[in-house]
Amino acid sequence: MMTFSRFFAALSLVGMTAAYAPLTQAVQPMSQEWEIDAPAPKIPARPQGYGDRVGEKALNSFANIATGWLEMPKNVINTTNQSNIIYGFIGGLAKGMVHTAGRMGVGIAELLTLPLATKPIIYPLYIWDDFDVDTVYGEVMRLQEEPRQPEVAPPPAPQAAAPVVAPAPAPVPPPVQYPTDTNRKIDAIFKKEMMK
Repeated sequence: MMTFSRFFAALSLVGMTAAYAPLTQAVQPMSQEWEIDAPAPKIPARPQGYGDRVGEKALNSFANIATGWLEMPKNVINTTNQSNIIYGFIGGLAKGMVHTAGRMGVGIAELLTLPLATKPIIYPLYIWDDFDVDTVYGEVMRLQEEPRQPEVAPPPAPQAAAPVVAPAPAPVPPPVQYPTDTNRKIDAIFKKEMMK
């Protein structure tokens, strides 16, 4: 029994250290003078390292194990809001028990697979995030992939500009001229038809 408690204490210490390690690397401001109207500085997004991912996973697993029981009141409230109070209490309590077991099971699974930097299995990640949204479970054991940077092609070499030449105007065909006797015939037909 003594070795189990030592193992659990060591595991807890390692998990807490991994969870709080990213906080020790935070950049502290050089001076405490802040301008009130100044816009917030934009911090460039840096890729997460392995330690950051494992630390977040440890924090998620401990939070899900500790707060999994909050799924019961959450589901009672949400089911009551969606239906009536009787069904909300009975059905929400049953649904909450299932999600409590699911959230705590996900926390234990993430704790056991702590060295693998995988994507979170459960959404919302914490019980207090999106309290009115039902808990859903995603794919298990999917590794987080680094966002790939698009390859930048080298700029094309400058080329000498070709001289600009105005296009020659297209030749206009001459209008069609009918012989005069054709015009007299058409005029005669037109007059005959108009007299009718």
